[in-house]
Amino acid sequence: MKVSGKKWVIGLVLAVLVYAGIAFVSDVQQLRRHLVEYRWWTFFGALLLASGNYLFRFAKWEYYLRRLGIGSNAPGEPFRPLPFGESLVIYLSGFVMSITPGKAGEVFKSVLLASARGVPMARSAPIVVADRLTDLLSLIVLVAIGSAHFPGYGWIAWTATAMVGAVLFFIVFEGLTLRMIDLMGSFGPGRALAPRLREAYCALRVMTTPLALCWATVISVLAWALECTALWLILRGLHAPVALPIAFFTYATATIAGAIAMLPGGLGGTEFTMQQMLRALGGTGSAAAGAATLLVRIATLWFAVVVGLVALAVFRRRYDRNAGTVTRRSETAVAA
Repeated sequence: MKVSGKKWVIGLVLAVLVYAGIAFVSDVQQLRRHLVEYRWWTFFGALLLASGNYLFRFAKWEYYLRRLGIGSNAPGEPFRPLPFGESLVIYLSGFVMSITPGKAGEVFKSVLLASARGVPMARSAPIVVADRLTDLLSLIVLVAIGSAHFPGYGWIAWTATAMVGAVLFFIVFEGLTLRMIDLMGSFGPGRALAPRLREAYCALRVMTTPLALCWATVISVLAWALECTALWLILRGLHAPVALPIAFFTYATATIAGAIAMLPGGLGGTEFTMQQMLRALGGTGSAAAGAATLLVRIATLWFAVVVGLVALAVFRRRYDRNAGTVTRRSETAVAA
């Protein structure tokens, strides 16, 4: 099993360029001084907070699996949830694709479910859409709370709201969406795709009922609040503390900006927004803001990628039941 090397190379090259830019803007010598004087125990605290984020979002993954009836039982048997360890490994393996645009590559989890349990990808892939949707909703909640105190950044929340609204429009208006899918199926290339889209759409509707949407969004708010707190803790370690509301507003806004940019892992959009907001709202110096941005991205984005690599190795050793074909499936899914 392997993941798309091309997308990894693009993500890594972009990361090098972005972080070199941060170092240049921050003054390399000043940046180095801040890192030398940094209280590293706060970084490990940030890693623990990021781990808490993953556990909350794993709870959301488990909730969605149960909503769709995806478990370890064979067709026709009473429902049995996936074993905890197997489900956790599959979920964490998706972090390998965190450096794809909008994290869309996390559909890789559906590839692993298909390999381990034979679950059709059209059935499980909508979990990624619902996951991204509720993540955006939760970040919008955090930004909306902060935008009342920090005017000038509300446009980011409004843009994200428009994106969520567009998705919700097609979810709510079932008849219109199904007619569009049927229309697509009347043309040559769409005939094979339409049945899968219909199945995926029906699964997505199950996960986006008002109750399911509210419950998953609450989980996401708690999860992302932990990563916002990680930024606050790292700034304290740099001897450049800011108020907790500033850290929440900055991290949530920067994360949305990265998602809107649709670059691998939000690289560039997230870092630029975070550094500028820390300087403008927190009164943080350029070098301290640059150091905080680098450290929090290592503790969240790149830590997630490492966790994903470890989980993927465990999956390949213990749960992969179709190793000969999952590589081709994963490359096709991620390329799409």
